[in-house]
Amino acid sequence: MKRVLITGGAGFLGSHLCDRFIKEGCHVIAMDNLITGSMSNIEHLMPLKNFEFYHHDVSKFIHIPGELDYILHFASPASPIDYLKIPIPTLKVGSLGTHNCLGLALAKGARMIIASTSEVYGDPLVHPQTEDYWGNVNPVGPRGVYDEAKRFQEAMTMAYHTFHGVETRIVRIFNTYGPRMRLNDGRALPAFIGQALRGEDITIFGDGSQTRSFCYVADLVEGIYRLLKSDYVQPVNIGNPDEISILDFAQEIIELTGTDQKVVFLDLPKDDPKQRKPDITKAQDILGWEPKINRSEGLKITYEYFKNLPEGDLYKYAHPREF
Repeated sequence: MKRVLITGGAGFLGSHLCDRFIKEGCHVIAMDNLITGSMSNIEHLMPLKNFEFYHHDVSKFIHIPGELDYILHFASPASPIDYLKIPIPTLKVGSLGTHNCLGLALAKGARMIIASTSEVYGDPLVHPQTEDYWGNVNPVGPRGVYDEAKRFQEAMTMAYHTFHGVETRIVRIFNTYGPRMRLNDGRALPAFIGQALRGEDITIFGDGSQTRSFCYVADLVEGIYRLLKSDYVQPVNIGNPDEISILDFAQEIIELTGTDQKVVFLDLPKDDPKQRKPDITKAQDILGWEPKINRSEGLKITYEYFKNLPEGDLYKYAHPREF
């Protein structure tokens, strides 16, 4: 039985990866300091004999007894509302946390995949974004703590691969959505759905012309799994190239929820990317992967998840959108 360590295992993406590797018959060790993750995401796994949970900060020394076959480093705050409140832990999990995980991979002879991000491209001057584009990032701007942590993470990972021979993989994740997202994480999709469910105005930053490309979480997990199992060591974009403006996306949410909210426009945050669309040619050619779940189908599933949350959760997380 393969033994797998998933950092950030109680988070949105990490918990879905735990599910996938349990389904594949692996022994899964989830590690999370719960700074943005939640035990509710993995409580269904806790009774299983082939699942363990370690409450631990990966920025500190990691000790895992026994063998390890794979390490998936997915620990990190992942939305501006998080990493602007906790900028130093965000930098540390991308730097020290990655270093600790790579050291563990070296010691255990494990293959490691890191969760990089489309944010390494910054506010891109190339569209759609290909893996050989080096990006347009402001290192001292408010988003720099996340963007540069992820860029450093990629550099450290490649250094361990070339210098120490560690088997490494790099996935660049584009906007992902689905059940277990946090209503208060500040990203457009949970914010819009939460506002619609509470009968509030839908808040859009700027004029809404900025674009995003949303990938359903099950598609993303499949792409990550295929990349981990592949022999390709360079970064690979995993995302859905179905691009949409934020204004059009807000209208889709209003139609989906059957509400009649007003759309209110707020100032655009500093360094907010104007466009985001992955070129997934590499994923198609190397992994035979492309997204299968269209946005209308994925949004229905996600909406049902949010709609069925306890009412207290819906209002507990209500606040003006910050980012």
